Amino acid sequence: MKRICVLIYSIMGTLSLFAQDTWYQIDTINGDPRAAATAFTVGSYAYVATGLEEYGFRRKVNSYDYFQNDWDNEASLGGDNGQGLERASAISFSIYDKGYVGLGQTETVEFMDDLWEFDPIANTWTQKANFIGAPRKQAVAFVLNDLGHVGTGQAATGLKNDFYTYDPLTNSWTEIQEFPGLPRKGAVAFSELDYGFVGTGDAGVLQNDFWMYDASLDLWIQKAPFPGTPRSGSVAWSTSFPLAYIALGEDNLNEFKKDVWEYNYYTNSWLQRSDFPGSGRKNAVAFTISGIAYVGTGFNGTFHDDFYAYSGTAGIQDNNTLSSVSFYPNPTQSLIQIKGVHEDLIGYRIYSLSGQLIGERLFNSVENYAINLTNHTKIPGVYMIQLRGINQVYPLKRIVLE
Repeated sequence: MKRICVLIYSIMGTLSLFAQDTWYQIDTINGDPRAAATAFTVGSYAYVATGLEEYGFRRKVNSYDYFQNDWDNEASLGGDNGQGLERASAISFSIYDKGYVGLGQTETVEFMDDLWEFDPIANTWTQKANFIGAPRKQAVAFVLNDLGHVGTGQAATGLKNDFYTYDPLTNSWTEIQEFPGLPRKGAVAFSELDYGFVGTGDAGVLQNDFWMYDASLDLWIQKAPFPGTPRSGSVAWSTSFPLAYIALGEDNLNEFKKDVWEYNYYTNSWLQRSDFPGSGRKNAVAFTISGIAYVGTGFNGTFHDDFYAYSGTAGIQDNNTLSSVSFYPNPTQSLIQIKGVHEDLIGYRIYSLSGQLIGERLFNSVENYAINLTNHTKIPGVYMIQLRGINQVYPLKRIVLE
């Protein structure tokens, strides 16, 4: 049940986020402490599903409402009859207004290949087409172009590096270019713009390599390696382009880590940020809502139920500015209108995806917030627009020129 009294705490917590690179504790997840769960976000709600607890595998699902800093119980994976099976080490992703959970292991089946779709409005689960690769656990998933991308993991035949996409419109799977790093389990993955990223993991020897997938070319590109110690069982998230994060995990000295590393897409470089405030751990979960990351659960000899919110170095502007500013139409053939602008807005800059500045301009009138992309480029493609205010630079937003 939602608790009105937590609104005061939630407001105070939101105020604390004005300090960047800052952690603060939120409500613990419902139920027993757990590890090896999976998490996805639909709209302004996050969902943590399945996992391993002290007394076995679970198929429970909990939703998090960040406005009230409160967790609710949702329909368990597979519905009331339990067709979804208790499991851990599953994958999840969200597309459109649905969430998806699949693969993993159960108490009796070590490698799974099923996929389930969650409708948050109806609070129901529907079984979808089985994964076409070998059944597996400890795989990774990310979303690009409204397709789920799933790969790596451990199967009955060993560690895997194959990858597949899932199309929810056709309920079908397609094999894509295999991951070029060593086959592995326990890696991390996330997506930014039109690219997916995979790194770290256990390939028999723990890894710190880091790769980017370009879906338009079906091509993997090696990027700057993760600078922390090689590890598996970490978490990763992306809150605001061009920044993303990898944190926690267990390294080759069997040390449970609590360090946090920030990756910059433009500079292809890493910076260490403030440590996770809880104890070091592996097999936690991470999700993002409105530019803020949430990290919790996990295992370090003890199962955990604590959760913490993190404002990255760009998270505050995302949460307080981008939530009200939008561009339309997008895609566009030339002219873009800006809706929900603030009084301090004075101009903009346009960048290519490679980070090259291709145009900038000051607005002529505070009543005419519009951008004509064809004044700066006539080449169709994806561009980044950065609004500029008197006292701040706004986060980058993606625009498509047709």
